[in-house]
Amino acid sequence: MPLFRPGARPLALLALLVLGSARAADAAAAKPKAQALSVAPLPAGDKVAWSHAPYEAGDCSLCHQRNDPKSPGPIVKGVVELCTSCHEEFADVAGRKVKHPPTEAGCTNCHNPHNSRERKLLLAEQTALCFGCHADVKLVAEKSRVKHAALTTGSKCVNCHNPHGANVEHLLVQLPFDLCISCHSKDGVSDGRGATLTNFKSWLEQNKVWHAPVEAKDCSACHKPHGSDSFRLLVAEYPAKFYAPYDPANYALCFGCHNDRVVAEPTTTTLTNFRDGSRNLHFVHVNKAERGRTCRACHEVHAAKQEHQIRDGVPYGTRGWILKLNYTKTATGGSCAKTCHNAKTYSYKAAPEKKP
Repeated sequence: MPLFRPGARPLALLALLVLGSARAADAAAAKPKAQALSVAPLPAGDKVAWSHAPYEAGDCSLCHQRNDPKSPGPIVKGVVELCTSCHEEFADVAGRKVKHPPTEAGCTNCHNPHNSRERKLLLAEQTALCFGCHADVKLVAEKSRVKHAALTTGSKCVNCHNPHGANVEHLLVQLPFDLCISCHSKDGVSDGRGATLTNFKSWLEQNKVWHAPVEAKDCSACHKPHGSDSFRLLVAEYPAKFYAPYDPANYALCFGCHNDRVVAEPTTTTLTNFRDGSRNLHFVHVNKAERGRTCRACHEVHAAKQEHQIRDGVPYGTRGWILKLNYTKTATGGSCAKTCHNAKTYSYKAAPEKKP
């Protein structure tokens, strides 16, 4: 039997992205409607951070029937037509394949045409404005145990999404894989626990044997982009430490694609070639009541220099010391030298029986 579960596929790309575009009218109608926000000028004495240049100059008649700030009258054109008569570049943006319904309906769904407390004349703080419509993503982002800093730092939602229009699904500013790599390509970046994150641009350039989801450029096969209850924003459970008691539920991420029997059966001649004769060495390493070695003990989950993503070494302990595996592949198996144990060699071909 194969190492992979028959018919298994990488976990699907999440549909819940911050500025996802609802194409069907009935789907849009089913979404909760955001509370209407005022587009009137801020009251005198209010803290103004941004002011629209025509309003600041007192040129009310550029948009309204009269040049009277106390009684300007109605606008002279439809909102989108009026805005794009000055902001001409947005006519091209509106022509992109993926539309944002609030933009199509009118710029004042998100912007105050007079002045605002927020950058870009937004009607509210950017994340709050997005979450006003995208309540489902708000729930994920706020309730998840593991947060994605991209939602709350820098340009926030706009780190990943173009709120006006895009040529990539979910209004992403780049293809998903390229987008993830564009941020995760720096040295010295730490997560919320202080652990150093991998520079994936360098790592993938140096390690040419890529895990299948990485090769498919599908980060979301394993990671959630907005928040997760699992370590490293994973879509399902996977042990966060080097050692862990074996429980199939804790390996739900791996077993979404890989056959769980590979670590459940003590002997096999078909499930894996990591065996000594019929002795299943996956079972020997992982399936322990207390100190089972997790997959990362031997495999680099993104990319490595050897097939099966067998790693050169693994960070061991909180100080990040690298424990070398010293693994060497042979024609019928392989060997590990002076790692967790003394040098050991295995062969998946059973030794011939000795003649009496």
